[in-house]
Amino acid sequence: MSDDILTIEEVAKYLRVSERTVYDWAQKGEIPAGKIGTVWRFKKDEIEKWVNERLTGSTRSQQPNPHVQVQNILSPDRIVLLDHSTKHDALVALADTLGSAPQIKNRNELSVEILRREDLMSTAIGRGIAIPHVRLSSVTDLVMAVGLCRNDIIDFQTIDDMPVRLLFMIAAAYNQHAYYLQTLSYFSTRLKNAELREGLLAAETPLAAYNLLVARE
Repeated sequence: MSDDILTIEEVAKYLRVSERTVYDWAQKGEIPAGKIGTVWRFKKDEIEKWVNERLTGSTRSQQPNPHVQVQNILSPDRIVLLDHSTKHDALVALADTLGSAPQIKNRNELSVEILRREDLMSTAIGRGIAIPHVRLSSVTDLVMAVGLCRNDIIDFQTIDDMPVRLLFMIAAAYNQHAYYLQTLSYFSTRLKNAELREGLLAAETPLAAYNLLVARE
């Protein structure tokens, strides 16, 4: 464990969890990671910091985090119906929508960094969902937009080969690392609910989708 860059196997051994668990965490953005080519790599100092943060907050529930209030980070006008069939076009369109939020001070940077992050590693998490996300110094507070795709987007690198139909785009301030991870975890967990996913895809208006997302489970 003396090297600065670690493999999935080394991280799994260090954390005493399975390699599959580490892979899932990396795919969902729940652990600091990046891809070199097609393989995941981890910075040792970032993993150690992540472990310390997790141990400090070890009493937190594994259920969707109750401190994530959807109505505080999402509004109906940032839920859009997308007709695009490629991830590039869908991401650009959704970034343009998210860029209209007052928390976003540099719309062009948001779009560029969302695409750059996607090139680095796929944000698809399976079940037809992708959660593109960035932290930027030009963002003043965490905010999100949602894209309901009317077409299958097949060029995401998905872990289950399912085309993406639901896009949850999150942008946070650079100093919001913990809240950022909580929000990613919240939606990754909540969207495991098949009824919710089906309801979102069937929603005929942004307001209908918004009401599903803010409703208590």
